[in-house]
Amino acid sequence: MASATFFTTIALGQQAVTPYLPTHQEVIASYKKANDLDSALRNIAVVTNIAPNWQPKGETFWYRKALDNRKQEYYLVNAATGSRKKAFDHERIASALSKLTGTAYDAQKLPFTDMLFSEDGTAVTIKAGADWVKCDLNTYTAEKTSKPDYRAYNPNLPLQQRTYRWEGSRSRDSISPDKQWTAYAKDGNLFVKNVSDGHEVQFTTDGTSTQPYGGFVWSPDSKNLIGYHIDPKKTKEVYYVLSSVTGTTRGELKSHEYDQPGDDFTSYEPFIFNIATKAKLPFKTDKIDFFGTPKLRWREGSTRYFTYERVDRGHQRFRVIEVDVQTGNTRNIIDEKTNTFIYEQRIDTRYLPKTHEILWVTEEDGWRHAYLVNDITGKQQLITKGNWVLRDIDSVDAKKREIWFKASGMNAGEDPYFMHYYRIGFDGKNLVNITPEKGNHSVTFSPDRKYFIDTYSQVNVAPVITLKRTADGKKVTDLETADLTSLLATGIKLPEVFVAKARDGKTDIWGVIYRPAFMDPAKTYPIIENIYAGPQDSFVPKSFSAVNEMQSLAQLGFIVVQMDGMGTANRSKAFHDVCWKNLADAGFDDRILWMKAMAAKYPQADINRVGLFGTSAGGQNAAGGLLFHPEFYKVGVAACGCHDNRIDKQWWNEQWMGYPVGPHYEAQSNITNAAKLKGDLLLIVGEADENVPPESTYRFADALIKANKEFELLTVPGMGHSDGGPYGRRRKRNFFIKHLLNAEPPSKNTGEM
Repeated sequence: MASATFFTTIALGQQAVTPYLPTHQEVIASYKKANDLDSALRNIAVVTNIAPNWQPKGETFWYRKALDNRKQEYYLVNAATGSRKKAFDHERIASALSKLTGTAYDAQKLPFTDMLFSEDGTAVTIKAGADWVKCDLNTYTAEKTSKPDYRAYNPNLPLQQRTYRWEGSRSRDSISPDKQWTAYAKDGNLFVKNVSDGHEVQFTTDGTSTQPYGGFVWSPDSKNLIGYHIDPKKTKEVYYVLSSVTGTTRGELKSHEYDQPGDDFTSYEPFIFNIATKAKLPFKTDKIDFFGTPKLRWREGSTRYFTYERVDRGHQRFRVIEVDVQTGNTRNIIDEKTNTFIYEQRIDTRYLPKTHEILWVTEEDGWRHAYLVNDITGKQQLITKGNWVLRDIDSVDAKKREIWFKASGMNAGEDPYFMHYYRIGFDGKNLVNITPEKGNHSVTFSPDRKYFIDTYSQVNVAPVITLKRTADGKKVTDLETADLTSLLATGIKLPEVFVAKARDGKTDIWGVIYRPAFMDPAKTYPIIENIYAGPQDSFVPKSFSAVNEMQSLAQLGFIVVQMDGMGTANRSKAFHDVCWKNLADAGFDDRILWMKAMAAKYPQADINRVGLFGTSAGGQNAAGGLLFHPEFYKVGVAACGCHDNRIDKQWWNEQWMGYPVGPHYEAQSNITNAAKLKGDLLLIVGEADENVPPESTYRFADALIKANKEFELLTVPGMGHSDGGPYGRRRKRNFFIKHLLNAEPPSKNTGEM
C-alpha cells in the first residue's frame, strides 16, 4: 500500500516539490488524454525504415513511404544514378485500376505489395487484389496479365546462413555415395546390404530395441560409415488445461514435451565402421550426451579426417574435434574452457574448407571477437580486438579474405550498444567502418551487394535513411529523413538517454527515461521500471520509435525507465558473467543506483515510489525485485514469469544457472523466497502458456498463500505466453494507478473509460 510519506510535501534542496496524487476524476482525465494521444500518434507517420523491393537487375528498387493519417506513396530509386522519384502518378494509376477491376482504389492509400517495373521504366506490373495488372506509365492504360516470372529478393536475409551444429534425428536407412551399399538398423543393430547382390552384413550384435544403433553417415568415398549406439531418454511432458473451449462443458487437458533443467538427455556413443574390414572403431573421446548427433564436416580433399562441434552440458567447454577414421583417434582443433559459461547460441564458426581454416567468434579474450584457426595445425590468430563487441558476422569473402560484420562499442563518445557495420581483412588489417555516422545502424544490401541502404537513428533523434555504395561506403543519395514536427506538436516528450555508474563505480549503465507529456515540474511522479534482465541479450531501445508501451504508460502520470544492468549481454565478458549461477541478481544493484542517480538529477522523480513490471524472465525479475529489494521496489506486475529456474526450459536455464542443478537453483527461486514479499504484487499468466509452464506462476501463488501474503492473480483463459494482452495491460496500468498514485482507476463496468 502507499506509504504515508507519499502525501507530504518533499523538500529537495531549496525546492519544494509536491507528490503527484491525482483524484479519481483526474485519473479519468489522464486516461482520456493518454488515449487521445495514442490515437493521434497512430495517425502521425514517422518514417523509421523502408522495405526496398529490388528489381531483377539489382540497380533499381521501389519502396512505400507512410504518410500522416495512414496514407502512403510509392517511390522508385535508381541506385546507379542516384535518382529518386515518385514511382508513378498515384491519381492516374488509381483511376486506371478502378476502371479495369471495378474496385475503387484510393490514390492516397494504394495497397500494393508486389510490383515489377519494366527495364525502361515505362510500365509496371502490379498485383491488385487477386489479379495481376500491367499499366502503361505513359498513357495509364491498364490490362490484366499473368504473374511475372521473377523471384522477389528478401534483403533482410543474411548472405550466408549459419549452419546449426546439431542435425538431430536421421533416417534409419542411408545409401552410400557410390550407391553400392545401404546401411540400416534392424532389431537395434547395424546392417549393411550390397545393392548389387543383396548380400547383408551384420556389424553389431549389442544393439537392442531400447538401445539401438542409428544416425548413420557415410564417408565421401563410401568406405566408412559413422554411426552411434544410442541410449534414448524420453522427454517428459508438461500439462495445462484449456478451461473455456467453445462448445464444450469440460476443461481440455493439453500436454507437450518439455525438457527442464537436470532432465536426462539421450546419449550417443560414436563409432566408425569400415566396410572392407568389418572393423568397429570407437571415437577416442567422450560419449555425446548433450543435444543430438553432430554435423560432420569432411576435410577438403580427404576421406580420412572429419570434424564435428561439441558443447559440453553445463556450457563450460566448446570443442571442434577432428576424427581419424583409420584409427578412431581424435584431436581438439578448438578447445575453449571457462569457469563461468560459454554462450552456446552465439558461438559462430564459419568453415573455409579450401584453405583449411575456421573463422571462430568467441569471448575467449574477454570481449566477443573473431579468430582465424588453421584446422590442420590448430594455430589461432586474433582478427578483431579491442574493448568492443563483434555482434554478428554478415558474410565472409574467402577470395578477398575479408569479414563483413556488425559491432558495437568501437566508436568513442557513443552509446556502446550502437550498431555499426564494418569489414576487415583476415589478417586484422584494413578495418573499414561503412556506417560511421553517430547512431544505431541497420543495413540491407542489394542482391549483388553493390549497394546498401543504411538506416540510423537514436532513441530521441529522428531516423535518416540513405543509399550508399558498398565498395567505399560513400553516400549515393538520401532516401528519407524523418520529420518530427507533427509528432512534437502533440506535446509528447521524447525519451532521454541517461547514464549512471554501476555497482563497481566504474562501469557505465545505459538506460532511457520516458516522461508524461503534461508533466508538472513542481510535482514528483512515481518511477516504473520496465525490467527484463535475461542474459541472452540487451533490451533498452536504441533506435527511434514514435510509439511504445513505456511512452504510453508514462502519460498516466509516471516516469517510466528501462536500463541494462550487469549480467545482460553485448558488453564485456566480465559484465555478462555477473549472471552466472546468479539470475536472482538481475542487475538490481546497478538498476537501483541508476534510478537513484536519476532522482538526484531530476527532483520530479520520486525515488520513494518505485514499481516495476516485466514478462517471462522479466516476470521473474519483477517479482524478484519485491522479494529481494523490498526497501526500494514497492509495486510489481509479473507476467508469465519463470519464478523457479528448475521449472522453466532446460536449454535457457542451464545456460546461465549451470549443470548439474545445485542448491543455488532453490536459493534463488521466487517460490522458495515467497515469504519475503512486502510490496504489492500482481501476477498474470496465460493458462495455455507453452513457453514457461503456467504452474511456475501457480506454484508461486501457492507459496504466497501458504506464507499468508496478499497479492492479486490474473489468469487469462486460452492465452499463451504473453503479458496478458490488452486486458492484462489495462489491469497492469490500473494496478500501478491504485498502488503508486493511491487513486481509484476508472472502471470499464461503469463506463468511466
